[in-house]
Amino acid sequence: MLTVFMVGLQLDVFGQVKNIGLPEITNYKRSDYKGGTQNWGIDQDANGNLYFANNSGLLKFDGSAWHEFHLPNNSSIRSLKVGDANKIYVGGYNEFGYFQPNKKGKFIYQSVAKLVNENNRQQIDFIWKLHQFKNEIVFQAFEKAYIYNGKTLKILEAPGKFQFSFVVNDRLYFQDSSFGLMEYVNGKLVPLPETMSLNATEVWGMFALSKTKMLITTLDKGLFLYENNKLTQWQTEANSFLQQNSCLGGVVIQNRFLAFNSVLDGILITDFNGRIVQHINRKKGMQNNTVLASFIDSKNNLWLGLDNGITFINESSPFTYFGFSYGISTVYASVVYQNTLYVATNQGLFYHSWDKTFKEDSFELVEGTTGQAWNIQVIDGQLFCGHNRGLLQVSGNKVIRTLDSNGYWGLKNIPNQPNLLLGCHYSGFSIFQKIGSVWSLRNQIEGMTKSANTYEIENNNVWLKKDELLYQMKLSTDFKKFKSIKTYNNLSPTEKGISSIQLINNRVYFQNNNHFYRYSAERDLFFEDKQISILFKDLPIIRSSFQDKIGNIWYVYDESIGVLKKDNESGYRNILAPFSNLTGNILFNYLSINTIDPQNIFIGMTDGLAHYDPELSTNFSSKPKVFIKSFTFPDDTLIVGNIPKSKSPYTLKYKSNNVKFTFSSPTYENLENVEFSYKLEGFDEKWSNWSSVSMKEYTNLQEDDYIMKVRVRNSYGIVSETDEVAFTVSPPFYRHFLAYIFYLMAAVGIVYVIRYRIKMKIRKNKYYETVEQRRLYLEKEAKIRQEQFELEKEIERLKNDKLKIKILAKDKELVNNSLQVVKKNKILNGIIHKLKDIDVENLDDSVKFQFGKLNKSIVKEVNADKSWKDLEKHIKNVHFDFLKRLKEKYPTISPRELDLSTYLLMNMSTKEIAEIMNISSGGVELARYRLRKKLGLNKKENLIGFLMSI
Repeated sequence: MLTVFMVGLQLDVFGQVKNIGLPEITNYKRSDYKGGTQNWGIDQDANGNLYFANNSGLLKFDGSAWHEFHLPNNSSIRSLKVGDANKIYVGGYNEFGYFQPNKKGKFIYQSVAKLVNENNRQQIDFIWKLHQFKNEIVFQAFEKAYIYNGKTLKILEAPGKFQFSFVVNDRLYFQDSSFGLMEYVNGKLVPLPETMSLNATEVWGMFALSKTKMLITTLDKGLFLYENNKLTQWQTEANSFLQQNSCLGGVVIQNRFLAFNSVLDGILITDFNGRIVQHINRKKGMQNNTVLASFIDSKNNLWLGLDNGITFINESSPFTYFGFSYGISTVYASVVYQNTLYVATNQGLFYHSWDKTFKEDSFELVEGTTGQAWNIQVIDGQLFCGHNRGLLQVSGNKVIRTLDSNGYWGLKNIPNQPNLLLGCHYSGFSIFQKIGSVWSLRNQIEGMTKSANTYEIENNNVWLKKDELLYQMKLSTDFKKFKSIKTYNNLSPTEKGISSIQLINNRVYFQNNNHFYRYSAERDLFFEDKQISILFKDLPIIRSSFQDKIGNIWYVYDESIGVLKKDNESGYRNILAPFSNLTGNILFNYLSINTIDPQNIFIGMTDGLAHYDPELSTNFSSKPKVFIKSFTFPDDTLIVGNIPKSKSPYTLKYKSNNVKFTFSSPTYENLENVEFSYKLEGFDEKWSNWSSVSMKEYTNLQEDDYIMKVRVRNSYGIVSETDEVAFTVSPPFYRHFLAYIFYLMAAVGIVYVIRYRIKMKIRKNKYYETVEQRRLYLEKEAKIRQEQFELEKEIERLKNDKLKIKILAKDKELVNNSLQVVKKNKILNGIIHKLKDIDVENLDDSVKFQFGKLNKSIVKEVNADKSWKDLEKHIKNVHFDFLKRLKEKYPTISPRELDLSTYLLMNMSTKEIAEIMNISSGGVELARYRLRKKLGLNKKENLIGFLMSI
């Protein structure tokens, strides 16, 4: 087995580029970068930003967003080169020059082609290659090369016709259709001997293999070596592949590997001996098989410009993957057995040769294992598969025996029993026995029907972790039953719950909240092992752990994993960062770690198998970079990421107090896990939560000094240094310093004016107070006079009222007297009438005389009484005003009705009125009715009250 591992090590690791599995591949479609389909060139600036020569213009990618810049004639760009002073040189159709940020950071195009004679500009054609050579920029077209020194332009004519050009070991070479390869020396072209044979093809790449040896790639003739002025075919695996699939150049990786761009079948990576290390094409995850350009970035990752799109290949990662392109899915276990890698998946048991490189062939299904395979184990030199169909024994590519038809989780060795195995199946446990070299089912163990893949055996105790309980099952001496079964839900009075059970250093440990316990049979209790617990003291709370065969302790936390790597000198070293990229893809409740040797570790995943080589020199602790890309406010936008840091804060007007920042980080591995945090000093009290959003906006900022700070955390959890932009929001004019001086002066003036006005006010108030007192005195005096006058009027009124009452009383008395006189006269008239009826002729003379005298006396008395006329006259005089008002208000009223109104006003009774007016009582009522009608009164209105109101 040791020999197998060494062979695997020699074959599988070639420095940074691995030939086991596929690296992480990220495809950027045209819809992502919003540009043209073809990408002809790639380069990177000092900040880590990437640039692409695209059919629609220049593309820039900063890790957060894509930006596009166009040539004045909107032609496609076929070549580019990042130069000094933030200049991005580009070559297009009949146009070439450079983009450079202005003082606000915005890319402005400067044409170098304008230095070409105007009559010849339309004959420039495409600039296919662009080089920075000895402080000059070389723009190469088919007919000419234009050499720019920053001020002037030289033109190099092609002897025949240029194809392409290359800089190798600081020397500039051209391919000419007439003279083959030529070197540019001191302004002249010098042919390279023995290269005329290349005129029959197109040279797309030239690379230095050493100081004296060059590799030349052609479009359709394969690969050639040029050394000591001799050209020879490079007979290698790579040559055969590229002769079949055509080559469009390539790139050197770390001076150890070559990446070749093919027309028909993706990218091919070889070592300097031409042996294929990786082959990545559309079948294996690329979006297009035609590679037009390739580039190695500052972190030794590979970028590909495709005929349709852009692809990123994470070659610097210690991880490679076997996924759908290799024909496997969710992996539960893996093992190397007899030079074959076996993988237990949800679809069955698959295998692949281990002592051959992983190239085009996929994993193949072991015959008879279709379905859920839970485990694959090598025990006693034989291969067993725990499967949904039962416990299967496998040899080569097929199942040779089914030991038990129950579905099995796996097998474990029984201490001190080399011929017995403990199996755990869906319905409990069983014992397998080896007779000779053959293993077979011995018996089912009675007493337990529960099972799970989380179980261990120590001495005669079988421990099973199922749901929230821990089962302790003691085996009988004949291994046919469990003598006793106990359950636990806590490991100690203070430790509530049990998270996992694991075997570490051949001892069974029970873990909860990173505290590890062992079981003491003598004391029948659990006790904590401080030495193991202290290893996990500063780690996140783990779900479970597993010790591999070389002593590393792997652990699961949340949905990711970490490892305590065994270090003989200092114990254990915690490694966490590399595995953050696997977060969410780990089977956290079915951890699968297969450590073949220190350089070959397989990790089961939800979508395949990961290969991890911890020996690769990737510095996961290096801090990423972060940039505040742009600073936007209502007046303008500053692309601060393209310009030098300002030594003084930017000053904004108060009306521009709404600001927006965008961030970027040239971190291209696992972009979905790159997160930003920001803090605006002067506004925010603390840093924001980590987020993938690369933009922040602030509105209505008050006048103050601010510093915008941003940091980034990459997919490995490493936090960058901060980038910052300082700015000041000026106060509005009414809160300016000079305004406050004006306000102070105005306040002093206002105080003076107010004090002066107060003094004047006091004087006026004293004057007005005197005037007011005088006025109040006069008003009081006038009021007293008025009250006196009113009192006199009231007295006069009372006198008048009293007089009226007396008059009314006299009127009443007079009326009564008059009525008495009327009654008397009536009686006297009655006597007179009766006297007339007496026959005086029969009386004697003396009686007759006396009778006559009496009659005359009575008549005289009646005729002489004028009291009634006096009464009428008196009434009219007393009630003259009333009668006048009544007559004016009701002109049609008759004298008789006026008399009636007067009698009613005097409150005379109906009987009295009837006697005075010499009518009956009914006549009085009739007269009252007629009067009411003439006065327009209804039945409810009081007649006397109405008359009194007139």
